[in-house]
Amino acid sequence: MTHEEHHAAKTLGIGKAIAVLTSGGDAQGMNAAVRAVVRVGIFTGARVFFVHEGYQGLVDGGEHIREATWESVSMMLQLGGTVIGSARCKDFREREGRLRAAHNLVKRGITNLCVIGGDGSLTGADTFRSEWSDLLNDLQKDGKITAEEATKSSYLNIVGLVGSIDNDFCGTDMTIGTDSALHRIVEIVDAITTTAQSHQRTFVLEVMGRHCGYLALVTSLSCGADWVFIPECPPDDDWEEHLCRRLSETRTRGSRLNIIIVAEGAIDKNGKPITSEDIKNLVVKRLGYDTRVTVLGHVQRGGTPSAFDRILGSRMGVEAVMALLEGTPDTPACVVSLSGNQAVRLPLMECVQVTKDVTKAMDEKRFDEAIKLRGRSFMNNWEVYKLLAHVRPPVSKGGLHTVAVMNVGAPAAGMNAAVRSTVRIGLIQGNRVLVVHDGFEGLAKGQIEEAGWSYVGGWTGQGGSKLGTKRTLPKKNLEQISANITKFNIQGLVIIGGFEAYTGGLELMEGRKQFDELCIPFVVIPATVSNNVPGSDFSIGADTALNTICTTCDRIKQSAAGTKRRVFIIETMGGYCGYLATMAGLAAGADAAYIFEEPFTIRDLQVNVEHLVQKMKTTVKRGLVLRNEKCNENYTTDFIFNLYSEEGKGIFDSRKNVLGHMQQGGSPTPFDRNFATKMGAKAMNWMSGKIKESYRNGRIFANTPDSGCVLGMRKRALVFQPVTELKDQTDFEHRIPKEQWWLKLRPILKILAKYEIDLDTSDHAHLEHISRKRSGEAAV
Repeated sequence: MTHEEHHAAKTLGIGKAIAVLTSGGDAQGMNAAVRAVVRVGIFTGARVFFVHEGYQGLVDGGEHIREATWESVSMMLQLGGTVIGSARCKDFREREGRLRAAHNLVKRGITNLCVIGGDGSLTGADTFRSEWSDLLNDLQKDGKITAEEATKSSYLNIVGLVGSIDNDFCGTDMTIGTDSALHRIVEIVDAITTTAQSHQRTFVLEVMGRHCGYLALVTSLSCGADWVFIPECPPDDDWEEHLCRRLSETRTRGSRLNIIIVAEGAIDKNGKPITSEDIKNLVVKRLGYDTRVTVLGHVQRGGTPSAFDRILGSRMGVEAVMALLEGTPDTPACVVSLSGNQAVRLPLMECVQVTKDVTKAMDEKRFDEAIKLRGRSFMNNWEVYKLLAHVRPPVSKGGLHTVAVMNVGAPAAGMNAAVRSTVRIGLIQGNRVLVVHDGFEGLAKGQIEEAGWSYVGGWTGQGGSKLGTKRTLPKKNLEQISANITKFNIQGLVIIGGFEAYTGGLELMEGRKQFDELCIPFVVIPATVSNNVPGSDFSIGADTALNTICTTCDRIKQSAAGTKRRVFIIETMGGYCGYLATMAGLAAGADAAYIFEEPFTIRDLQVNVEHLVQKMKTTVKRGLVLRNEKCNENYTTDFIFNLYSEEGKGIFDSRKNVLGHMQQGGSPTPFDRNFATKMGAKAMNWMSGKIKESYRNGRIFANTPDSGCVLGMRKRALVFQPVTELKDQTDFEHRIPKEQWWLKLRPILKILAKYEIDLDTSDHAHLEHISRKRSGEAAV
């Protein structure tokens, strides 16, 4: 979109009408999508209608199709399920039903339809669209609509958003509701883990996923399960022996708990179902273990949407409105999906086709192909799971090479999961793995010990850093560090941590000139709640912190709903990085989020106060303002609180909350556990290759830039980047990367909070300048 075009965003919808419906099984985060569609639709000048009870409401019309207002979507962001209702609809499957639906839309002048649902719902929408002109002809013939009405509504635009907890739709990395379902499942697994500490038990957990093993697979990665059964990849014929052997081996190694995860659609190689009861009976009969079955069922659909799902739903909703309003009779029905970090539009029917191909491949027992069709992220998960679960840890001592792993910086949830997978993949490769306590300081003092397989048992779900972590940088201790590298014969180093891990890496590179001992490969895995490590879009721990902030904001908003007319100012962590404040603002529905990267003046603060004064005149009588801890040294949280208190006198009360260190604590979210596990495995595989490459005359010598890397998530791929190359991309004074992808989401936050700004949907323009220039003309 060019500069001129995005100025048109505010007029794009004038004279148009959009209807939004949710269909099929409900999924957490659907409300966030509905809210975004309504607000962005209204922002562009369009009229937006709710369709209640899915397609059934479309067929029945009347009260089921109601115009939405800005305020009618208030307070729904944090609700699970779907507020506008969903239903399975037989009528819409018949042409007669679709005829009635078309009639209802034409009469209201609605030619844009946003459908949020699973693949069945989306296929239905496509059929509806392809028949549209025939349906209009019939309606005109029967005198139900006039020729003029038919011309006005000559074509129907359709955009789909995939809401399904199974993540079973091809073409998108994540469907709305999947992450929240994982949150529910993992909470339950964590609870079960504690009871197993009391009794020696085996738990068989059945999770949803009739044709898709995604939930089961990611759950087993997130809780270090002993075995997982998924429909895409049935176990080998002698799986019963293999499973029993595996369970008894882990018992012998001292584990009190066995966890087996089963997807409800699990099958064997001949397509015969494998049920949780079958597995329980097998374990009881062959091993005599105390075994319990838990079928999770609809719990997985329930509860509050996670921060990830709220942001995903909101981003997809924005993109859906844009796709609808830019649609022409020639654009195919599209589905808005997530690829890595980017919202993309894909042809609806192509995605539906691939999704059907997976089921077909499974029916025809072409299982390898089914896994490939599921996409790259599914394959990665499966590979890592196989590595960590289906391998007998090596018995031999000594080991091929010696690799050390450490935590640096502040604690972040997920660090332990990264250490666990690093240690175990290292052992599987036949290496000797050492753990270093207390970061670079411990490396200098020799606080180093060897880790065996069970040393890291049960670490995936533990928050904080079990190895201990310090912010100390290596520079002043390079001599002692070099001595210990020699003493412990360390040949590779995995550094898990935040900005200090990265700067520490740079200091090690510098130190190679002085100390030959430092010429060993090292890799930095970003782990910090601030998400400020150059070279990676995400850091381990940021998702957990985001959910903590989100939950707190929900509670605070709820307290305000009771007292009326109250504005809360909440200070979040993140150093100079505005990631947490911005993303939590999007996820919690904040009115403003102050960050360092987007400078603000007293004029901007004034605009925000006036905005809240106007808001208090509506039915929504509460405000939420987030402030990143270091966004401005003079406009402190106290200053902003005092300003709001003074200016709000007689109109609203103000309260302030500094969230502080609770943002670093807590049990890691499924995203952080899974991300950390994959990062650890990837880092260790790289390390083995690098050590082999640098092995000369009986010793390791690595002196090239690519022997010291940051492993980062960039758009869609995990990539290794030399720390020295990332220097140019870093603002060292403020400890942040110079370019940050999430800044592009800032305008969405402002539009959803009813500010009149320009929506730039291009990937090229730098938003900061546009939004800053415009903030002076904010909402009237």
